[in-house]
Amino acid sequence: MLSAGLPIGMSGLQGPIREKEKREKERKELRDLVGKNLHVLSQIEGVDLDLYKDTVLPRVLEQVVNCKDEIAQYYLMDCIIQVFPDDYHLQTLETLLSACPQLQPTVDIKTVMSQLMERLSNYASLSPEVMPEFLQVEAFTKLSIAIVRIIEAQPDMPIVGAISLHVSLLTFTLRVHPDRLDYVDQVLGACVKKLAGKGKVDDNRATKQIVALLTAPLDKYNDVMTALKLTNYPRVMEHLDYERNKQMAAVIIQSVMKNNTCISEADKVEALFELIKGLIKETAGAPSVDELDEEDFKEEQSWVAKLIHMLVNEDHEEMLKIITTVRKHILQGGPRRLSFTIPPLVFSALKLVRALPGQEGEGEEGPVTPKKIFQFLHQTIEALSVVPASELALRLYLQCAEAANDCDLEPVAYEFFTQAFILYEEEIADSKAQVTAIHLIIGTLQRMSIFGTENRDTLTHKATGYSAKLLKKQDQCKAVYACSHLFWVEDEGGVKDGERVLLCLKRALRIANAAQQMSSVTRGNSGPVTLFVEILNKYLYFFEKGNPQITSNIIQGLIELIVTEMQSESTTQDASTDAFFNSTLRYIQFQKQKGGSMGEKYEAIQA
Repeated sequence: MLSAGLPIGMSGLQGPIREKEKREKERKELRDLVGKNLHVLSQIEGVDLDLYKDTVLPRVLEQVVNCKDEIAQYYLMDCIIQVFPDDYHLQTLETLLSACPQLQPTVDIKTVMSQLMERLSNYASLSPEVMPEFLQVEAFTKLSIAIVRIIEAQPDMPIVGAISLHVSLLTFTLRVHPDRLDYVDQVLGACVKKLAGKGKVDDNRATKQIVALLTAPLDKYNDVMTALKLTNYPRVMEHLDYERNKQMAAVIIQSVMKNNTCISEADKVEALFELIKGLIKETAGAPSVDELDEEDFKEEQSWVAKLIHMLVNEDHEEMLKIITTVRKHILQGGPRRLSFTIPPLVFSALKLVRALPGQEGEGEEGPVTPKKIFQFLHQTIEALSVVPASELALRLYLQCAEAANDCDLEPVAYEFFTQAFILYEEEIADSKAQVTAIHLIIGTLQRMSIFGTENRDTLTHKATGYSAKLLKKQDQCKAVYACSHLFWVEDEGGVKDGERVLLCLKRALRIANAAQQMSSVTRGNSGPVTLFVEILNKYLYFFEKGNPQITSNIIQGLIELIVTEMQSESTTQDASTDAFFNSTLRYIQFQKQKGGSMGEKYEAIQA
């Protein structure tokens, strides 16, 4: 009779469901009983190693294999591993492992093997004196062979299961035999063999296991150089898809950063950049650069830039090989990456050229000369033209010009300045970018001591000319008065052309006045007199430095002009400008009160 309220189909299922629950309950009770008996057996005093090896283990394993029940087999293998002593497992390893390929294909064998290897590695860690026994019984070799046989016995084993077994074996190897890199490489090689012909692994769980396999040596040795010695390491990485490959490349770079690893050989740099190629060049399966997330892309390229700074060798010839190797790889990265990767490479090369001992730049002999490095730099910066990144290239050309100045290479320094001016003329059109660029040029040119009269005059003429052609009058004025420093350099032997300094400052005053007039026409007021106060401070600077063309009368006249302008109704009152001017006047008073030769100079100025 059917139970009230139950559908016929559902009622018909009650019998089989109850029967299944009953069988599982009986199986669990039996499993617990056998497990308890195994535990009791392990505690009996008479069960020594010989008895366990010759009688107990073979009989128990025979029963485990013959029971054909996947749940029981897993549980019993787990019991054997857990209840008997570690040294018993080590001495009977071959017997225990021989049963594993005979288990049902559905048994979770990777967990069984993982637990066994974990127990053995813990045993080795806690009792270092037993290490000779591990070598005597050839534990690593037996475990390796067993894993191969298990995988062969289960042709339908998912790839994630096979890789997991290799991860467990590698973990065991790194804990028990950390000094045996050949063992580590052998495990990676076995994984490569299993993955052969499968291309990029697309199973998410499997790729996670591959990443775990590759990360383990980095975590153990804290040294990428060790990983670079493993011939099968890059072969395993080849099976990662684009995203996982990038992830692994980032892990490798972060390991270098974290452990402050210095990579000092060109062949190791070559191997390293092959490993991280997912971050530095376009690879198969990669989305176009334009499709990448902007923030992620910048972060990844900043890692690469930091890595380049970790490639150092005090041997100049080897260092030149290193930066040449780096350039070969980064130039394959496409235009968008170059603006991140070229600057650190340029600064590494500049560091090298400055480290060359006592070279005056004229020698052509030897494997590493300043001229060779500057040729390398010129070619490297030229690559930015495809980006384009003209403002960045200009900055780098100016850095190279300063380095050429330090190496006493006037023609080279002049060439780098020429390239900077060409970029300014032909590529930099934005007015704000022009202002920044011209001030960089002026500042760099001021620090140059190598140029003869002709070359210096040519470059300063260019700089002052471009300063006066900036779009905004205010920008023109500031650039022109900045040019005054090109004609008065305090360094020993530096140029001191007081007349041209005065011409620059007078020109700046005319531009400031024109700016006032233009503002008056367009806005109905002449604006603040900030530019006049800034020019006054320049006059005071050169006055103190002893420029004979800057007299107290000129300064007095400029102060009176500023006072008149500030009192004019058309001048916009500005608190910051007032404070700036008052501070300048207080400085003049301070110099007068201080006395001495400087006080005498200031005495004639009424402020």
